[in-house]
Amino acid sequence: MGNDILAEITGMLVEIVGDEYLLADEVTMKTTFNEDLALESIEFVALAEALHHRYGAAVDLMGFLAEKDMDAILAMSVGELVTHIGRITHASLARGAAGSGATSAAVAG
Repeated sequence: MGNDILAEITGMLVEIVGDEYLLADEVTMKTTFNEDLALESIEFVALAEALHHRYGAAVDLMGFLAEKDMDAILAMSVGELVTHIGRITHASLARGAAGSGATSAAVAG
């Protein structure tokens, strides 16, 4: 799942940054948004919108960043975001599976 999320984030970054040199094999889990990619705040906003569109409101990049101090934001890696998205989507899938199981049991009963 993590590799899929990494690939999706990489695709979003290529669209947002618009640089041809930003190829999929250059963005890794250790790539930092500030030092390696030099994302500006407007690009973070665009990334937040793309993530919201793809994953829904549960993946709130601005809320995720608000939990960090400035040093942690500046040092944040793509891997941290991938992990955050993975946790949220996994939890969402687990809730969905639990809900559909309960519904199936109710229908069967």
